[in-house]
Amino acid sequence: MDFYYQPGSTPCRAVLMTAAALGIELNKKLLDVQGGENKTPEFLKLNPQHTIPTLVDGDFSIWESRAIMTYLVEQYGKDDDSLYPKCPKKRAIINQRLYFDMGTLYKSIAEYYLPQMMKKEAPNAEAYKKLETAFELLNTFLEGEKFVAGNDLTLADLAMFAMVSSLVAIGFDVSKYANVSKWYDYLSVNAPGAKENWEGCLITKKFVEERMPKQ
Repeated sequence: MDFYYQPGSTPCRAVLMTAAALGIELNKKLLDVQGGENKTPEFLKLNPQHTIPTLVDGDFSIWESRAIMTYLVEQYGKDDDSLYPKCPKKRAIINQRLYFDMGTLYKSIAEYYLPQMMKKEAPNAEAYKKLETAFELLNTFLEGEKFVAGNDLTLADLAMFAMVSSLVAIGFDVSKYANVSKWYDYLSVNAPGAKENWEGCLITKKFVEERMPKQ
């Protein structure tokens, strides 16, 4: 399977950890987005939205990280893989967490950091409160639980771990969220592909530091 990606990309790293958890070897193809390689006619045939990550499995192509992650488990996982089990109730919780990751956690991160990075704006206190609220909710999800959707590692953990580890790399302090901190420390050592994920986080760190206004 061809996997078009950049190592610093949080969504790409979530897919890489999923592949590692499944024991799948991806044919990684580094895509120079800044250089426009994602807008060539050849790539647009694979993904008209010209985004990464993009997975090509034979004559089938799929993009959006969470869609790729669920596809990999459903296509190549075991009959009842705990990463994304077939039980409707368990799967519903995982789906809710994945939507939370996309629509609440990622959204709050983007709304706080992107204006600073792209427009050199000063930090926005209201946006930071929304970011804190997202982490408070994540902390609640983890109350009495080892993982974000119960007692087993799931796709929701890998998606959110990729996101949270990026934040940790750029200096966000998770220690005031006790459950999140414990979960993060565990996955930093035990998540499939954790080493490669952190190497990508350091690329993210450099990218962000080059663009954030000096305080």
